[in-house]
Amino acid sequence: MSKTVGIDLGTTFSVVAHLNAGRPEVIPGKDGTALTPSIVGIRKDGTRVVGRAAKLQAEANPDGTVFSIKRRMGRRQYLDFSGLAPDVDAVRHIKRRMGTNYRIMINGMEYTPEEISATILKKLKDDAEGYLGEKIEKAVVTVPAYFNVSQRQATIDAGIIAGLDVIRIIDEPTAAALAYGLEIEDVQTVMVWDLGGGTFDVSILELGAGLFEVKAVSGDTLLGGDDYDQRIAGHLVSELKMETGIDLAGDAAAMIRIKDIAERAKMELAQSEVAAIDVPFTGDNGEDRRFETFLTRAGFEELTSDLLRRMIEPTEKALKYAGLEPSEIDRVLLVGGSTRMPQVRRLLRELIGKEPHVDINPDTVVAMGAAIQAGILTGQIKEKILIDVIPISLGIEAEGGVYAKIIEKNTVIPASRSRIFTNSADDQGAMNIHVLQGERTSAAGNMTLARFDLCGISAGKRGDVFVEVRFDINADGILNVSAKDLHTEISSALRVSPRFYGLTDDEINRMKGEAQDCMEKDRTGLEQAKAVVTARGMISAARRFIEESGCPGSRKEFDASILKVESALAQGNRVLTEAMTDELERRIKAMDVADRGGFEKMPDDRPSPPDPA
Repeated sequence: MSKTVGIDLGTTFSVVAHLNAGRPEVIPGKDGTALTPSIVGIRKDGTRVVGRAAKLQAEANPDGTVFSIKRRMGRRQYLDFSGLAPDVDAVRHIKRRMGTNYRIMINGMEYTPEEISATILKKLKDDAEGYLGEKIEKAVVTVPAYFNVSQRQATIDAGIIAGLDVIRIIDEPTAAALAYGLEIEDVQTVMVWDLGGGTFDVSILELGAGLFEVKAVSGDTLLGGDDYDQRIAGHLVSELKMETGIDLAGDAAAMIRIKDIAERAKMELAQSEVAAIDVPFTGDNGEDRRFETFLTRAGFEELTSDLLRRMIEPTEKALKYAGLEPSEIDRVLLVGGSTRMPQVRRLLRELIGKEPHVDINPDTVVAMGAAIQAGILTGQIKEKILIDVIPISLGIEAEGGVYAKIIEKNTVIPASRSRIFTNSADDQGAMNIHVLQGERTSAAGNMTLARFDLCGISAGKRGDVFVEVRFDINADGILNVSAKDLHTEISSALRVSPRFYGLTDDEINRMKGEAQDCMEKDRTGLEQAKAVVTARGMISAARRFIEESGCPGSRKEFDASILKVESALAQGNRVLTEAMTDELERRIKAMDVADRGGFEKMPDDRPSPPDPA
């Protein structure tokens, strides 16, 4: 039987681990080090180098070297990989995919983020096979807690290309908690602060006595140690230009060198109050020159103060989602090398009032936790139960552009939820299911995952046809959506994860921040949408009343009232729409109509009207 490993596929470094006699053990690379730089170099002949070898050749091959590819994962549409062989077939099919998806052009060849990530995974797989002397076919791979559905599926795709069966996707903070909590007997509430190379995650869990339950997650997918390095690098470029007049910002090879120097300075400042910096560069006349300077810890903290402040809101949100006060957190765990920065630990103490636990290397703890999860799934570790949650809400677009959530954020997964929707027009024939992910009340403010049609639904007046939309999400965060006409039982379904639209940085930011920033705008939009839906329903009810009763002696008055509502709708005037709708409703009531044409008719077991879709 082949061995199953745990892999931390990181932005700046990646790590692979396995279980050795029931304990997690990090597998070193061929160079003897535990951390593999997440760097891929592609030479002109198409050969690839990974890790430290790629880092060493980067300065000589800047255009052929890829850094921090994890930040680009999931930015495309997906096709299903069923039946495809690893490596060649999968890569060929990826390149045939439609859409303006993110690509890297190197030496005239296109590469997807998944293909680059697969190269890193393949090296980790090879290292593990060489170290263990066994074939590696399966892996548990970690992702940031705030990765959305598309980014998780992209990670699975990368594993397929690398020849790995990714048996489970697990959140990085959750993996870290598994590693830290292996020996905890009493149940504790734990906060995990994970500042990786490209992302920041906050998770709150209950763990101990064999239980690992995620209570809440929050984060920032655009904040990581890389950003701190870039601030130092930008500072050095500015200082050098000021002193020498030479601008290295457009020199790709020089910027790779400066970024590496910046990273080393950041690490030195975690231990010392000042870092001596030496930047070799080429002068205007081609001579070799050096720029020597110093950066103090205080200066570094000033350069990056805004980055540090961005860690506050996700922490407060995680506490809010979990319904906890800082004093109710029993311990705080640190993940990621950048959590060694003194200002990060100082902020943590200010927010939570506790010293962090650093018993395990924060660089390797995630891979160790992934190895533990692999052991749980393969039966090597008994009596451990992991309960995870979904980080971002899922739903569909209802009539009026309203976002109808079906699975709320921080719902324990696996999960299954459904809602009933009705037809929004007479004899509609088909219902479009627009699947979304996000937190805004307006559909337009959230990310599209998929669209599909339920065709051949029952003929009927507006509001008479009932369609159940069901969301099923598995332990990997992969979603299946189905829609069923409850009368005819005609149904349609799809697996969302392989077919969604790519995620841009703007869309990530919108999902995280705009739900709060745009509350007033969303409230106004929701009121407008409700007015439109109510008005359309009242028009439908009035027309049905006219059709069924003949409306003796009052047809002209009804027609005039309907025309007023339609005119208000066309103007987009909410106040006028509501007023004209109320007038039409009063006219119907004045005719003493007990049943308004079925507008509010519901099955006996439905406690409230469903949403028009």
